[in-house]
Amino acid sequence: MLLGVDIGGTFTDFVLVDDAGRIRLHKRLTSPDDPARSVGEGVRELGLPESALVVHGSTIATNALLERRGARTALITTAGFADVLEIGRQNRPDLYALVPRKPPPLVPREWRFELRERITAQGDILIPLDPQEVAALIPRLLAEGIESIAVCFLFSFLRPEHERLVREMLEMRSEKWAPPTSHLLHPTSISLSSEILPEYREYERTSTTVINAYVAPLVDRYLAQLEKALRPRPLRIMQSNGGCVTSTTARAQAARTALSGPAGGVVGAFEVAKEALTPHPPAPSPLSRAVGTGEGQGVRVITFDMGGTSTDVCLCPGRIPFTSEGEISGMPLRLPLIDIHTVGAGGGSLARMDAGGALTVGPESAGADPGPVCYGRGGRVVAVTDADLILNRLDPAHFLGGRMTLEVAAARAALAELATAFGSASPETAAWGVIQIANATMERAIRKISIERGFDPRDFTLVAFGGAGPVHACELAERLRIPRVLVPRAPGVLSALGMLLSDLVKDYSLTAMRRAEAPTLSAVEGRGGSDLEESFQPLEARARAEMAVEGVTAPRLERSVDMRYVGQSFEINVPFEGNWRLVIGEFHARHGQRYGHAHPDEPVELVNLRVRAVGETRKPVFEELPVGGADPSAASAGERPVWFEGQAGLQPQAARLFEREKFRAGNRVEGPAIVFQMDATTVIPPGWAGMVDCWGHLLLERR
Repeated sequence: MLLGVDIGGTFTDFVLVDDAGRIRLHKRLTSPDDPARSVGEGVRELGLPESALVVHGSTIATNALLERRGARTALITTAGFADVLEIGRQNRPDLYALVPRKPPPLVPREWRFELRERITAQGDILIPLDPQEVAALIPRLLAEGIESIAVCFLFSFLRPEHERLVREMLEMRSEKWAPPTSHLLHPTSISLSSEILPEYREYERTSTTVINAYVAPLVDRYLAQLEKALRPRPLRIMQSNGGCVTSTTARAQAARTALSGPAGGVVGAFEVAKEALTPHPPAPSPLSRAVGTGEGQGVRVITFDMGGTSTDVCLCPGRIPFTSEGEISGMPLRLPLIDIHTVGAGGGSLARMDAGGALTVGPESAGADPGPVCYGRGGRVVAVTDADLILNRLDPAHFLGGRMTLEVAAARAALAELATAFGSASPETAAWGVIQIANATMERAIRKISIERGFDPRDFTLVAFGGAGPVHACELAERLRIPRVLVPRAPGVLSALGMLLSDLVKDYSLTAMRRAEAPTLSAVEGRGGSDLEESFQPLEARARAEMAVEGVTAPRLERSVDMRYVGQSFEINVPFEGNWRLVIGEFHARHGQRYGHAHPDEPVELVNLRVRAVGETRKPVFEELPVGGADPSAASAGERPVWFEGQAGLQPQAARLFEREKFRAGNRVEGPAIVFQMDATTVIPPGWAGMVDCWGHLLLERR
């Protein structure tokens, strides 16, 4: 038995799959003060057996960074480099701000310590590290109450000896100075850049190492509490790269869990798309196959995850895209992660009038407490969910499968007040304005990952999920001229489901700066030379050793390289399968796709080597729906007026209501219609029609 758990800003989602493939869904409000409590309560409500495996996506690291409530962190670095966190790069995202505000670094100046040591750019020891200097730091660290330490020396990715010596001395000497409860005694409290990110670029490497140190103690304490609540059930943690690891590994490299929830959503959405959009899927279900690298045999989708607090979008051109250039709260997080773009638009996004009298929506959110006005938990500011409710797109009696009743009168009163400030004639008009502004924010997000990167959204299918995604998906697709919308069988909990479909994955990298046409890269018949082969071997040896700790004896190892034209500052990742000429050709092709131009005659530079280790996990195999005809009357739940904008403007139109649990394979639904289920609501506008496939997914198209 498998349980996927995803903690969101508003709801905590649970997907329980038994050995027969039967699915049980559950949602409950997140407890912001103690997220582990909502997980434990949900597990008790589900009656989870002790033999079940739990896969969990955590927002602890992300929230700690956004709210600046991580551990008291110190930085130990090479003499002269203590200010690299403040210097950063020359880019100025706040260039046009009237009052520029640069967020302070996670480590204040007084907690950054310099040691006289130096590794050259060639990997030679120029100035040896003095152990006495390290010993002298310990009383200062304890006096400041430091809980976690980041160690980042210049060029340590070439020679990590100095960083390792610092850790050994801190762990050894702190026993003499530190009290038994000191975090300095815990192995997760010391983060080495040579282990977290062994790549060049000092600012990005330092920032990533500091982020890991900043969140590691919090993640460690949270996972310890969670393990205690779930014991003896085994626990895996979702990572930002779309794979999972044991909780022990997640504690040591906590930064890799920062975007785990959205990553689970992309994995789940892509696997569902392979089910629904592949003409003849193999029996019994493609969900029983390994996710691996996410190759989808030409399946081209845009994943659209609209939750309570934010919207996450990802463009998958036949594969799940990865990047190592992530950013959180203005700080670079240079770790492999699924290439997801996030905006502050969700069901809980708050609508207000700005200083200029214009209506704005988000990025502030009502969250789970107090939540939108209609939740009846003390909320006073209109949220997107309130607007959807007033337009009859949500049913107050069907929310969370009837376990939660929405307060229509309170939402209408709040929207009437907003309508007065907005100059609107009715609460419905104000609600429509709120929805259009939220949709415009999400439209810009999809344009950013598609049109701005050389992709035409008309060539893709929009996969809508999250609690609010299926409500807004068709109208958003119409604005972008996306021809199809796919609503998965369980859209509101798809991120939790995606965690059950993930493999055990770990990523490794190493800077290996060299020209691509160097003799070491060009052996007989264009295959990589022995020098490059030898460079991959330490990464692969480390991968096999660490995956063995995870319980994987024979991981699949996938090689790739970061490449760029000589003189460029940023790289493109290309799979490396041995034939160097093909690798070069693929680089030119990807460069042309990404930037609109390629230069096959220009010299190419190899920057980083990467190895992705994959241990395939047991995947659930789901039941198919019983077959029915095109007539969906058996799922009918009546009819009511729902507000849509047509040629005559905004007005109510008679819409049929359906209970999704009663659909059968082959049912066809004509819009306008509303489809209810426990975890989400799907809105089918006029002019759209949908068909239910054998797996229970709903494929919507413009008629």
